[in-house]
Amino acid sequence: MDAMTDHAPGGVAALADHLAEGLVGHEVLIERLLIGVLAGGHLLIEGAPGLAKTRAVKRLAEAMDGGFARIQCTPDLMPSDLTGTPVFRPQTGAFEFVPGPVFHNLVLVDEINRAPPKVQSALLEAMAEGQVTSGNETMKLPDPFLVVATQNPIEHDGTFPLPEAQLDRFLMHVVLHLPDPATERRILDLVEAEGQGVAIAPMQLSLDDVRAARRAAMSVHLSGPLRDYIVRLVTATRAEPFARDIEHAVSPRGSLALAAAAKARAYLHGRDFALPEDVAEVAGDALAHRMVMTWRAVAEGRTARALIADVLRAVEAL
Repeated sequence: MDAMTDHAPGGVAALADHLAEGLVGHEVLIERLLIGVLAGGHLLIEGAPGLAKTRAVKRLAEAMDGGFARIQCTPDLMPSDLTGTPVFRPQTGAFEFVPGPVFHNLVLVDEINRAPPKVQSALLEAMAEGQVTSGNETMKLPDPFLVVATQNPIEHDGTFPLPEAQLDRFLMHVVLHLPDPATERRILDLVEAEGQGVAIAPMQLSLDDVRAARRAAMSVHLSGPLRDYIVRLVTATRAEPFARDIEHAVSPRGSLALAAAAKARAYLHGRDFALPEDVAEVAGDALAHRMVMTWRAVAEGRTARALIADVLRAVEAL
């Protein structure tokens, strides 16, 4: 994390260092979590069991002030288990809304693809508009509000693939890979040290600091030519030669997400202006989950991420 924390503003740099102390080999994941915090966007983290997905989010929650809730998804989960439900109070003879776990600043939705579609849909309003509607009442969620969902790609029994509308609500889809031997040894050393009582110094970033950092990150300058570059990347998915492999191309929400993620990355690296490298670095995570490949492309082994890599090579930056 040194390359980033050498330039990131104080509070954010301390948060990055704190996360890095307890997460070995997850520099990209840490950066993506911080981008989500700064851009106000939700994250979907996908990886095999044992890759510290839940651990990463819990460490982020420990280091940030505000409320944290974890939702363990199961096939029998109900929408009200997330959003809350009206409860009748005999004392008053009226219904009172009891908020669910989404009424926290940071919400971990663990194994989201184990939740049935009606539960996944219950998150749409919360993630897109920062509010929950129950009956005739609409209630605002806390600010900041961040959903981090995880899913396991290797199990299919009892799972429900996320629909395109749900995927599109995530700022980024981060895919984790198995570590190399050297990294795995460092993970073993870290767990052994923790087992012997070696504690990592706590830290706490206030919500006011988070809001201030978010305002600063979103004020990062995005030049006209760089905005053109973002639009050309996104619209390339709707034109030949790439469109032949895509059933549904990236929508304008993809352009907005790519711009916000690029600005947040620039801020993390100590700049008040974004560069083409910021856009290129986050393009795969910000765009690939927003498109649907044709059945022929899938049968031939082509993936959305590989197609975004091809788009990046084909579209000139400036």
